[in-house]
Amino acid sequence: MATSTPSRAPNRWHVARLVERRVETPTAQTLVLELPDWPGHLPGQHVDVRLTAPDGYQAARSYSIAGPVVDGPGGPRIEVTVQRVHDGEVSPYLIDVFADGDPVEVRGPLGGWFIWRPEETAPVQLVAGGSGIVPLMAMIRSRRATGSKAPFRLIYSVRTPGDVIYADELRRRIRDDFGLDIAYVYTREAPEGWRGEPHRIGLADVNTHGWPPDLQPLTYVCGPTGFVETVADLLVGLGHPSRRVKTERFGPTG
Repeated sequence: MATSTPSRAPNRWHVARLVERRVETPTAQTLVLELPDWPGHLPGQHVDVRLTAPDGYQAARSYSIAGPVVDGPGGPRIEVTVQRVHDGEVSPYLIDVFADGDPVEVRGPLGGWFIWRPEETAPVQLVAGGSGIVPLMAMIRSRRATGSKAPFRLIYSVRTPGDVIYADELRRRIRDDFGLDIAYVYTREAPEGWRGEPHRIGLADVNTHGWPPDLQPLTYVCGPTGFVETVADLLVGLGHPSRRVKTERFGPTG
């Protein structure tokens, strides 16, 4: 793996082809796309994916890039993780119809605010709600790929244990990635042996599992709008400067 520099022409549409898919949960899959002329990206950036029907109708959606660019036999590869939206236009196609070798248009990389640069040494706290884990996983993977020593803490809120995206990899990274701590918050069903009751993320979770504000961590929060607003308010209330709390939110379109 290699971390590369962001594009200077992010508005250009690239033709990508699907070369691999991985099932992450019953409703989420990771798609590995090969893009021969991909210019590179930074952790936290996203792409637009555009579909075109035979009659010319087009639909596009934004998806976070899930990790560093990887060199493949046909050129650079990137990963996006798609969460199915049942009445969506794009996500059901990408999960159910899009097949190995099929082309799709991709534009990016996009976004210059919600990014982490591996040369940063400040502690990092990541707070994810549901599929909001995707851009934060890109930061965790880039930390590993570049050998960064920046300490990371991740708080990951999900409905049930079965909804944890990248569950196996996160278990490995807790074991293998020195300086990475992970805490889960379950809102509907907790695993056997988990202490406490299912609940929505609150002050105690952020205060217990995050970094204290006097360490001046960089904070990234990603998830549904209500989740992001709640967590951002909690962090600012604890004394974290708002300029060091970066947020990214998503709605129900898919």
